[in-house]
Amino acid sequence: MTSFAARWWFAAWAACEKSADYPLPKPVNYANLNPTLTRTDCDVKHRLQIPLRHFFATPPTPCPYLQGRLERKVVTLLAGDDPDGLHNALSQAGFRRSQDLAYRPACENCNACVPVRVPAADFQPDQAQRRVLRRNSGVMARRLPAYATREHYQVFRRYVTARHDGGGMADMEFADYRAMVEDSPVRSGLTEFRNADGRLFGVCLIDEMNDGISLVYSYFDPDFENRSPGSFIILWHIQNACDLGVPYVYLGYWISESRKMAYKSRFRPLEALTQEGWRLLDQEADPIPQAAPAVPTFV
Repeated sequence: MTSFAARWWFAAWAACEKSADYPLPKPVNYANLNPTLTRTDCDVKHRLQIPLRHFFATPPTPCPYLQGRLERKVVTLLAGDDPDGLHNALSQAGFRRSQDLAYRPACENCNACVPVRVPAADFQPDQAQRRVLRRNSGVMARRLPAYATREHYQVFRRYVTARHDGGGMADMEFADYRAMVEDSPVRSGLTEFRNADGRLFGVCLIDEMNDGISLVYSYFDPDFENRSPGSFIILWHIQNACDLGVPYVYLGYWISESRKMAYKSRFRPLEALTQEGWRLLDQEADPIPQAAPAVPTFV
């Protein structure tokens, strides 16, 4: 664990040491919940044994999405003999990956972050999304190894400055960016998008999972903002999932109260992880679901 993720992890511990209200986080021992942790795969044809491990809670910090709220996370290392299997199982429970960490929101009195995924084979673009596809019909995409380049980093810096200036990524140097892209214990890669003239359009860091594609982080050249590049990147991966024969595209967390994150509900049909499991939200009128508990239950 190096650079960006390491700084985040150790900063959390340092903050705990300095706080009288929040002592050092103690590991959550799942032995008290279930001595044998298993989860059922999507096709319910086999079960994957998950080794007993430690989960840690980070101290509260200001929420980057909802003003006036505090966020906490449950985190664990993606380590062991089968990090890909662990990653797949945790993703089913709503966890996301940052380098060699898997994390999930565990905020007090708030469950606004709802994990969502698109069933790729059932997706039909609406009128606005078809316009996005037409406007970007000349964009070429290719899959690359998870390798950081200076060209990618320069576009990443411009994107962060334009869209998230002052956020947690605003001060990332090239070494931090390289760690974000390359430090992965699981099957990861990049999807690179270029215009017909060869100019870099955007990049998406992805994880390859047993049941789909997880979009870890995407960014684009701000000069192309009027072409809805963020939506185009998602649309392309939905079609790519169909081409690969995998059922889902994982979009991360949907936060209906956040303008930055609410856009994910436009990709229908959409499945959300709720207290009743993954639930299909197939109508715009569906009520906002209640997110599943922060500590996952494997059955």
